[in-house]
Amino acid sequence: MDMDNLSEGLKKVMLAGIGAMALTAEKSQKFIEDMVEKGEITVEQGKALNKELKHTMDEKKKENEEKDNKDDKDIDIADFVSKLSPEQLKELKEQLGNEK
Repeated sequence: MDMDNLSEGLKKVMLAGIGAMALTAEKSQKFIEDMVEKGEITVEQGKALNKELKHTMDEKKKENEEKDNKDDKDIDIADFVSKLSPEQLKELKEQLGNEK
């Protein structure tokens, strides 16, 4: 696996997580609206629940971003390079040689 594929894989995982959060937020908001319409909770309670939901989602998003940033910093280059195949290692050396 080269670094471009690793980066692309991380992007896909992150986008999937963001999509799941957005879908969850939409469904939760719809559920709250339905409860208000049915009279199971008041409009003010619905607003409070929506506000709390948004706050919780923002906190989780921030936590995930901080974790992603920490994970990016924790990548052990020596470990990564040691797992490369001879062909991948050769390609990496060529790419690094061309960066001068």
